[in-house]
Parts: sequence; C-alpha cells; structure tokens
Amino acid sequence: MLDSTLCNWLDTHAEELDSGICDPQQVLCKLAKAEVLRVGISPHLGGTGRNLADAVELLATVASHSMTAAFVLWGQRTFIEYVLKSSNFALRERLLPSLLDGKLAGATGLSNAIKFISGIEALQLRGSVSERGWALNGGLQWVTNLRRSGFVVAVAVEDERSGKPFIMAVPSSSIGLNRSDDLQLLGLQSSNTAALEFAQVDVGRDWLLHEDAAVFLPSVRPGFLGLQCGLSIGLARRALKEVEIHLRHDRSILIEPLLAQRSKLEDMVGELKAGLLDGRFRVQPAALFCLRIALAQSAADAVQLELQASGGKAYLTKHGCGFARRWRESAFIPIVTPTLVQLRYELDRQQSCG
Repeated sequence: MLDSTLCNWLDTHAEELDSGICDPQQVLCKLAKAEVLRVGISPHLGGTGRNLADAVELLATVASHSMTAAFVLWGQRTFIEYVLKSSNFALRERLLPSLLDGKLAGATGLSNAIKFISGIEALQLRGSVSERGWALNGGLQWVTNLRRSGFVVAVAVEDERSGKPFIMAVPSSSIGLNRSDDLQLLGLQSSNTAALEFAQVDVGRDWLLHEDAAVFLPSVRPGFLGLQCGLSIGLARRALKEVEIHLRHDRSILIEPLLAQRSKLEDMVGELKAGLLDGRFRVQPAALFCLRIALAQSAADAVQLELQASGGKAYLTKHGCGFARRWRESAFIPIVTPTLVQLRYELDRQQSCG
C-alpha cells in the first residue's frame, strides 16, 4: 500500500514532474521518505521485507500517479538490485544505507549491457588496467536518476586486454566523468535523465560490482525488466480506472472491452509475479521479453480506450491534461531500453536459432 502523503504529492505534482517544473531533487527524497525503496529487501539489510514481486506492485502504483516518479524509482530500485546481487559485500555495506534513504541516487547504466548479452549491440565503454583499477573511456547516451547532488552509476565495461566484460559502479565525483545537461524529452523532465561521457575515468577495484558480466547480467535481468514492467502495469491500470469513471455517465458500450482489458492485464501481472518468484525468467528470458511486449501493448490499449471513453473532453486543455500526459507516457513505454523493437528482434533471432 502506497503512503497516502506520497500519493497526494504525486497527484498534485504529476504535471510539473512531467514538464520539468518540479525540482528533480525532490522526487527521490519523497520516495525514500515513504520507504518505497525498501520494499522487497530483507530487514537485516535495511529493508521492510516481502519480495521483488511486491516491489513491482509498488512501482506500478507509483506509475499510476506519475510515470516520472516511477521512472526514477525504477532506476534507483534496479541499481539497488545490482548492489544486492554483487559479490562485493564491502561495496554493498558502503552504498546500501545511502541508497535506501535516498541520500545517494543510483543510476542503472546497464541498458547497453542488457542489449549486449542479447546480441543487440556492442558495449559502449572500454577499460584499461590502471594502478588503482581501471581507466574507463566511452559514453552512455541515456541514463536516468543522475541527480546533480551526487549519484553512482552501474556500467558494463569491456576489458581492452582480455575482451572480457565486467561490471563497475562509478561515483559521480570521479575525475573525467562528465554529465550532460538534462535531455530535452517530451515528458518525464524531472527524472534527471542525461548522457554520460567517460574520459580516462580512473576507478578503483573497490568499486567492482562483478568481475564477469556474462554471469552477473543474467542474474539481474529479471529484476531489471520485471521492475520495468511495473511502468506499463501502473499506466494501464490508471487509464482503465479513468475509463470506469467516464462510463458512470455514458458510453456503456465500452464496458465489455474495459472488463476484457482489465482481466487480461491482471492475468499477465500474475504471470509476471510468478515468474519473478520461481526464478524461471533467469533461464527463460524469452518469456519475460514476451510479457514486457504484451504489457506495453496493454498500456497503449488502455490509454486508447480512455480516449474513447472521455470523448472530446480529452482534447480540451482544461479537462484533458491528465490524459495528454498519459498519452505521452504510453508513447514512452515502447522505447524504454531494451525497446520493443529490440526485444522482438531478439525473440526472432532465438526462434531462428532454435
């Protein structure tokens, strides 16, 4: 259950968060204060218990109020998953408390890496051995939750000498790490989304998350994509709720598609949670890819149904600002990395190999 104070704040500031009027610094602080970041984490590590499926459900609830806030939550919570899955326990002890209380922003710079293990693109960062650890060079074009007051970003790096990729956490204070201005997106402007350039960024071995990306990435991919699915779930649920409100007054012909869409959505949510809990997605990633695609389509269908249920009001600025934001959010869902096109490409490739 989402804290009512956070719900009210998200509803009040949803448009400002989307347009960038709201201070991005506030988002993570509000999430942390409501203890949203601690769900699905063992109490002895500072969490409130429960499991990853509960974290997905909570993220979906945030997304039903504000996609911007949910996108920030996805970045932070996914980075926390990396720390939890890391074999570098000293790094976990050093970072986890600040991540859970929102003092430190965690950025999941592994979108490129998730595509890499699926054979979609090459790694964008290369590392050479230095006295302290490695010197990193390259760039990442789109990373979220790069809070200007301080962040740490997870990256996959190809070792120039061996060609073997490894996973690093890189603090924003690193010399040679340059953050661009915020990307000028159509929405989600208060999400601290920017590009990163690495120019001989010297990072010590104590920041190593895992020495073998081929082992680490499959272990974190279910959390990465599963939490990402929460964005679609929350948007679809909110749009269908708006449809139900409109149908109290008119357009009862839409009741049947409303009930059908809601039933199909919740069936997929159940399948997603079951797969996250029983571990099947680690060995059957294609099943998770298919769910990610289907849930994105469910969100698009729900927003389209909301348009039909609201009629001309949706096109009036006075009445339709919430719908317009959800329409933009539905356009964002298919292009979150890995994009739906990239996932379909990988599914086709696996079928041709099989």
